[in-house]
Amino acid sequence: MWKYINHAHSGFRWIVLFLLIFSILNAFKGWKSEKNYTVKDKKLHLFTMISVHIQVLIGFVSYYLNWGGKVNFSTMGESSTIRFFTVEHSTMMLIALIIITIGFSKSKKIIETPLKFKKIFITYLIGLIIILSAIPWPVPIRNLGVTGWF
Repeated sequence: MWKYINHAHSGFRWIVLFLLIFSILNAFKGWKSEKNYTVKDKKLHLFTMISVHIQVLIGFVSYYLNWGGKVNFSTMGESSTIRFFTVEHSTMMLIALIIITIGFSKSKKIIETPLKFKKIFITYLIGLIIILSAIPWPVPIRNLGVTGWF
């Protein structure tokens, strides 16, 4: 069961990343061209936020099925992988989710269209940067002093 959920979590990230990038580009274009904020824009930004929520939920289910109750926090310093997924990855993804959610919620209250797009652009971009820094990319990082693969 965990294997399928983990694959879903890993594969769904590409959809989330695509939607975030598309939403950021849409918001930037709307902000700079001062176009009207349409229902289509609202649906895109809402669907992007919902997809981030779903991804985090799938991630927590995956974490619970794999390591839930098995992590010994006293030995966390010995395993950088366990520490990464238990503390760093989870915390950064939650922070990104909160920033994206706050940005979308605050943008709904803004009346001026350029400011609405600007709020979405800034918060979604910050969320994307945090997400990209917290994804365990499959690249060797031995030159950074860390052994193994993330």
